[in-house]
Amino acid sequence: MNPSLKALPVYLPGRPIEEVARELGLAPESIIKLASNENPLGPSRLAVAAMRNALARVNLYPDGSAFYLKQKLAAKLGMTPGHLVLSNGSNEILELLGHALLSPEAEVVVSQYCFAVYPIVTALFGAKLITVPARNHGHDLEAMLTAITSNTQILFVANPNNPTGTAVSRDVLGSFLDRVPSGVLVALDEAYVEFLVEPLDLVREIKNGSRPNLILMRTFSKIYGLAGVRLGYGVGNPDFISELEKIRQPFNINAVAQAGALAALDDTAHADRTRRVTSRGLKLYARTFRKLGLEFVPSSANFILVRVGDGQRVFEALQKQGVIVRPMASYQLPEWIRISMGTPKQNRRCLDALKGALEKAAA
Repeated sequence: MNPSLKALPVYLPGRPIEEVARELGLAPESIIKLASNENPLGPSRLAVAAMRNALARVNLYPDGSAFYLKQKLAAKLGMTPGHLVLSNGSNEILELLGHALLSPEAEVVVSQYCFAVYPIVTALFGAKLITVPARNHGHDLEAMLTAITSNTQILFVANPNNPTGTAVSRDVLGSFLDRVPSGVLVALDEAYVEFLVEPLDLVREIKNGSRPNLILMRTFSKIYGLAGVRLGYGVGNPDFISELEKIRQPFNINAVAQAGALAALDDTAHADRTRRVTSRGLKLYARTFRKLGLEFVPSSANFILVRVGDGQRVFEALQKQGVIVRPMASYQLPEWIRISMGTPKQNRRCLDALKGALEKAAA
């Protein structure tokens, strides 16, 4: 066996509704899941119709190059298809980067409270992980720059960050990117970029060639509500993207995912509604947490991190009430839980259940 596997942790996702229903004897339809930062509105109706139509042809292999999806996505972003690599969820890009750049001599720099898959990919390829202490639960970019050595191959930065929801300002992020050595790749995870009010337009800078050591990682899972079909993409320098294409698995984007994504790109109203629901939900949680005297991290994503005391205990109490959230002990935050934004009705139910759980714990 690969010796790197000995200490490799297994990624634990948010618990599925069906699993919780079986375990606790609850009706699946009575459970709400606010654990995995999914879109509470579901996918676009246009995407659902397109995916249904695609089912009649699933006996055929999909277009291995995803020609039409790449063309449409490139047009939306204002760049060429050569700037894009499509992936089975944006997580696959993390693995492609490992194949392309990592070895036992390499170093990877991440922030404390980073997305769990960054350390997993680093360990998988036997590279050395350098974890920089967080600042106010977010990235300390100055300290990350200081951590760079001659062996550093990749800096992973998530903006907004998962699981904390923190975001880096446009000016700070731009200054940071300007100072990263040209031989170090910045893998900027933008899974939640569509929820930022004024994101830095790095797509334009990649297009004009001023950021050859930057790759953006994005997904259709969040804003487009297509988490179940697994579709992500990377935006980067065409020369580097062409190297990743050599590593990418054939047919990694299935036909149903391609059809759904093509239609989802047309449904801007669905994306706009998702942003509105998310914004209102974040404001509701923030107001309620302040009234309850709970510490929380202001979020720029579609979830919020709140300190509840014994995170695992509160998580289990909420589960018994049919509300699935995410305990944060695996992220070195045992007193915290993360709550994804739901519909207004789901948010109110979650907050009522949380109040009950906290009162019971206090008693």
